[in-house]
Amino acid sequence: MEFNIKTMAEYAAEGKAPEVLFWVGCAGSFDDRAKKITKAFCKILNKIGVEFAVLGQEESCTGDPAKRAGNEFVFQMMALTNIEVLNAYEVKKIVTACPHCFNTLKNEYPSLGGHFDVVHHTQFLKTLMEEGRLKIEGGAFKGKKITFHDPCYLGRANDEYEAPRMLLEKLDAELVEMKRCKTNGLCCGAGGAQMFKEPEKGKKDINIERTEEALSFEPKVIATGCPFCNTMMTDGVKHFNKNTEVAVKDIVELLAEAEDL
Repeated sequence: MEFNIKTMAEYAAEGKAPEVLFWVGCAGSFDDRAKKITKAFCKILNKIGVEFAVLGQEESCTGDPAKRAGNEFVFQMMALTNIEVLNAYEVKKIVTACPHCFNTLKNEYPSLGGHFDVVHHTQFLKTLMEEGRLKIEGGAFKGKKITFHDPCYLGRANDEYEAPRMLLEKLDAELVEMKRCKTNGLCCGAGGAQMFKEPEKGKKDINIERTEEALSFEPKVIATGCPFCNTMMTDGVKHFNKNTEVAVKDIVELLAEAEDL
């Protein structure tokens, strides 16, 4: 199914504004695995007729890794540039598939002059479902065991535990919770800019510990809601040579598969 994704610049040239701006993020733009999450989300929005746009070449990193790594100066430079672009387009609502972008745009940007209604892709889809615009039939996953790994920046940092689970329940799958879930969730090991470096020496990597916990339930799918978590859990599954038996997928990929998109 081919379709064009319009940029904010194209909308502005037509004198129109989309319902929502999709903030793709670095992972969703450049990481080959995360690009699939981006595509799945766009396919869902396109299918149900949500008017959305991206910034395209005008989007830059939110500055989250710089801030978490302690470089406030670089963070503020990046943030102010982004805010200028967003304000120029009079952006009101932003949706993103990355909890790191979500947290930064939502909680760090207002003090620098960026006031937007920011939602995670699971929250946005949950709202569309409640409005009756998105209908989910879970045939492909009926009865399959799925366990959901809570992203730190969606869960503990922003108190969102319901939206991802509500979407997964619509798939008619058997949702099994890990011992450490929700407010007691365990990080995948990629937070705080750890994604971009090798781990310090120790007895066991965090992602191995977390994957072990997930695999103990013998799920068919480990569901994620964050591109960083997806990478870490995928590496964990490969570590245990389970990549043919257990899939690691973002929630929107599961929804797109259920809809055969």
